[in-house]
Amino acid sequence: MRITMLGTGTSCGVPFIGCHCPVCLSKDPKDKRWRSSILIEKGETKVVIDTGYEFRLQCLRAGIERLDGVLYTHTHPDHLAGLDDLRAFYREGKSIDVWGSDKNIERIKNIFPYAFKPFSCDGLPHLSPYYALSGIPFRVGEIEFIPFSMIHGCREATGYRFGKCAYVTDVSDLREEENIKYLLGLDVLIIDGLMENSHPSHLSFGEAAEIGKKCGAKKVYFTHISHTMKHEDILEKYKGIAEPSYDTMTLEVDDE
Repeated sequence: MRITMLGTGTSCGVPFIGCHCPVCLSKDPKDKRWRSSILIEKGETKVVIDTGYEFRLQCLRAGIERLDGVLYTHTHPDHLAGLDDLRAFYREGKSIDVWGSDKNIERIKNIFPYAFKPFSCDGLPHLSPYYALSGIPFRVGEIEFIPFSMIHGCREATGYRFGKCAYVTDVSDLREEENIKYLLGLDVLIIDGLMENSHPSHLSFGEAAEIGKKCGAKKVYFTHISHTMKHEDILEKYKGIAEPSYDTMTLEVDDE
């Protein structure tokens, strides 16, 4: 299974408009962070988690020409606003399956009502919605996902376990007692790590690293990273504990 980090930045992206901090002015390409999203590939199956503002550009950069499904973590614009660009994937003459919690799917329907009409050759995106219910596995092509519900500030978000990997972005409260079981035996944990300081809607680097330690993940990668710390500095500070991911990074994970 291959995972490509399509974007690893926080909601404002990095560099942030009008900001002249050392991170935003950095020449290191690993400090250029589009909004968080990943591509998962296994055999012929291709699945994306979240479609943020740069989704079209992410697809072009990664060479994505077809998709079997899209999973959503929640409905904040930096994870949803690129949904309309899913119109590019209707060349096969059928709608594309999208998954999310019941509340989030209903919110998406309200925001993009035209995307859920019956399929026709009208140039619009056409989506088939499915509920990803916490703890109940579902399959997209060759990949099985286990969704689980978390807290993201004052909103719900969904994490996903697939094979020996888990994607846990936009979380302030993992609900460890009920969800830690989904994070055991991981080769790779990709987890929300916004910055060094605590935040009401996101995990700090230290909090994310601690979750990685508790679940025993072999490798822990931060995502949804802000412009408060350079890639190289995060890498140095958390050496041997966790690493910052970066846009275009690819990970190969063994199947179960």
